[in-house]
Amino acid sequence: MTKSLLVFVPSPGMGHLVSAVEFAKLLLNHDHRLSIAVFIIKSPSHSETQAYSISSSIRQRLQIILLPSDHSDNSSHYQKRKKQIVEIYKPRVRQAVSDLISDPDSPQIGGFIVDMFCTDMIDIADEFGLSPLVFLTSGTALLGVALHLHTLRERDNIDTTASESGKELAVPSFANNVPVTVLPGIALGKEWKSFFLNYGRGFKRAKGIIVNTVEELESHAIHSLSKSDNTSGIPVYPVGPILGRKADSDDDNKKSDVIEWLDNQPPSSVIFLCFGSKGSFGGDQVREIACALERSGVRFLWSLRKPPPRGSIAQPTEYSNFDEILPEGFLERTAEIGRVIGWAPQTQILAHRATGGFVSHCGWNSVLESVYFGVPIATWPLYAEQQENAFQVVRDLEMGVEISMDFNVMSEMGTTFLSAEKIEKGIREVMEEESEVRKKVKEMSQICRKALMEGGSSYSYLGRLIDDITKMV
Repeated sequence: MTKSLLVFVPSPGMGHLVSAVEFAKLLLNHDHRLSIAVFIIKSPSHSETQAYSISSSIRQRLQIILLPSDHSDNSSHYQKRKKQIVEIYKPRVRQAVSDLISDPDSPQIGGFIVDMFCTDMIDIADEFGLSPLVFLTSGTALLGVALHLHTLRERDNIDTTASESGKELAVPSFANNVPVTVLPGIALGKEWKSFFLNYGRGFKRAKGIIVNTVEELESHAIHSLSKSDNTSGIPVYPVGPILGRKADSDDDNKKSDVIEWLDNQPPSSVIFLCFGSKGSFGGDQVREIACALERSGVRFLWSLRKPPPRGSIAQPTEYSNFDEILPEGFLERTAEIGRVIGWAPQTQILAHRATGGFVSHCGWNSVLESVYFGVPIATWPLYAEQQENAFQVVRDLEMGVEISMDFNVMSEMGTTFLSAEKIEKGIREVMEEESEVRKKVKEMSQICRKALMEGGSSYSYLGRLIDDITKMV
């Protein structure tokens, strides 16, 4: 019998939505007493609702509720737009919660779980006397940065800015000092900083913080929080790895031609290049990547997307003809060793035995997938917290090699163009067969696979979280 209803408020954005739904499924499969209602905030840059694969065993306990959409904000400023969307949707979330509470057939709400970018929604939890928790789709190290910078600003009146780009900071959640250039742009820029500090403030209002990570993977960061006064005793639950999976893209019953091509390649011989749902490059950079791949002679699978118009918030699209962007004759010269594709089934490719390295933008979901499948990363971050993730992967975790750690397409702080020589060097390093990096990733892969099994660290934290939630009813 269902005992407790959880309300989820994910942030708009496919990575956040998919992670939230996968986490909801994880909770429901773990404990039959729970039911979950996921409130979907539709982003103005997405025209279609995501399809989700939901097994029959939990379908009756998982509601996907699409909130009324009425976007009037056309701002191209990414963080400002997110902030405005949250404010626009507050009354709609309030009404949806009220409807659930007044429904005589609905279980009592035992937890109000908001995305890391929706902490302002905690106001609604307070209004209804609900216990708010935050779901972090990034790693624990980022949580430590947000809390630390907020404490520096509010308690010590220390203000870190982009002008300090030559400096390094001692951040407790990192084992090594962190260059200012790899901190998220929204933590430093004058126009964006208030939004980032607001995240830190919101985290401190929560009754618990759920992180998509594994205790053994981020042991330093997790232990640093337990010793810090930044969290004021707020429990942190590392319950990952929660791997994103798109039901309308990954079809186990129909093998794509990409996977068939991989089937014909030797084990661990292919370098996979993919830069996320928003990742794309201009023509000059694309040609440098092509030159690096051709010089390296390494087998490759390259997900190449067409950039949206400058200043647009639209997603990258598909090229109708790769010859319009690639060097003349490149496809013909590399036909025996490589494939250039558009959208890529990332999880299937990383899971394939032929994949031996991953040139990645270092979005946290991609980092987790790469570690889970035992594929070392060559880091090439683009925006958001990806520079910080790249630094963590290369310096703290030593599970990746550096192509770049401060490339940033959204600011002038970092390098904005990488040479073929630098790219080729990273590709060769990440594909080394007996490297320490590869050994560490393989070892952590086994640990991550065991973490969600009974007796594993994440399994235990998940049980602890559910116990704490049921006590909140």
